[in-house]
Amino acid sequence: MSGSRGANGKSQQSSRGKAMLLALGKGLPGQVLPQEKVVESYLQDSCCDDPATRSKLERLCKTTTVRTRYTVMTKELLDEHPELKTEGIPTLTPRLDICNAAVIDLGAAAARAAIDDWGRPASDITHLVYISSSELRLPGGDLHLATRLGLSPNTVRTSLLFLGCSGGAAALRTAKDIAENNPGSRVLVTAAETTVLGFRPPSYDRPYDLVGAALFGDGASAVIVGAGPMTPAESPFLELEFSTQEFLPGTDKVIDGKISEEGINFKLGRDLPEKIESRIEGFCRTLMDRVAIKDFNDVFWAVHPGGPAILNRLELCLELQPEKLKISRKALTNYGNVSSNTIFYVLEYLRDELKKGAICEEWGLILAFGPGITFEGLLVRGVN
Repeated sequence: MSGSRGANGKSQQSSRGKAMLLALGKGLPGQVLPQEKVVESYLQDSCCDDPATRSKLERLCKTTTVRTRYTVMTKELLDEHPELKTEGIPTLTPRLDICNAAVIDLGAAAARAAIDDWGRPASDITHLVYISSSELRLPGGDLHLATRLGLSPNTVRTSLLFLGCSGGAAALRTAKDIAENNPGSRVLVTAAETTVLGFRPPSYDRPYDLVGAALFGDGASAVIVGAGPMTPAESPFLELEFSTQEFLPGTDKVIDGKISEEGINFKLGRDLPEKIESRIEGFCRTLMDRVAIKDFNDVFWAVHPGGPAILNRLELCLELQPEKLKISRKALTNYGNVSSNTIFYVLEYLRDELKKGAICEEWGLILAFGPGITFEGLLVRGVN
């Protein structure tokens, strides 16, 4: 199988039937939240005037390295649903009503952007992989999204729910398997998240609520994955060579989330970066051994930026050069942690770097970490 040549001389068409990343898109809420306004906004929205809470939130907002986030939550929404900022009131139903609508609006915007970037009609989509940790209903968001986009009723749908921050990488793994086992197929992957399900006033019993207020954002992203012959309209930029998943036994409580009548309550253990560090070297070597690469600086990196502590531990443990995690830090700065979406924001920056010829390594790693603790990883090859 022959193909055109990319800017770095690599073939734009896999000769081995490997899945390729063909297009990207994103959808963001209209409400922009600069980090310097988070403290006043959150404390006002939650009717909190506690000086200790203010001091802690100010400190957290600085240490997260986030500058900008996007959010579904607005003053108008809280005025319409004042129960969301009242402790102890059952609010699951209105929260889900808001979330279910928001993730489809955001997801559809991201999917349409990806389809436009792809250059082929939506009718050519054969499979849909939908990811979210922000909705709960029957039928699920996959059907609502397919309907909104006008996809064929024969589109084969797969939903990945409540995988948290590893959801985006898990979806790429799933899309890779689908594309390679269905030659000529085109898989639309869409992730959509909002923090409305977890918004609540601060409480000394839930210290992690403040971390969420300082770190997490809302948004959606979409990619299109395909294998087999590429049409002239398509511009693949990343080949998905190999994927794997692993969980760390005995760590299921480190990232802990429970749904109640008041929404969802997350707890992140302080030892999360340490737990990831304990296995990251061996996990990455499993990927790199496929192409006999030994030095961690001989690959490019696209890591889900769960927070600066995780990136710092990764950089230190693997002795990475500072620029290796540059695009992950950039995504964290500009969007915050948007759960399953964030890895796709990183990949958008990666595509920009590849187009500019700023990346000289042929091979790279995509990594994300979620509840379990679950590691998701892909070995990838730059195309142009």
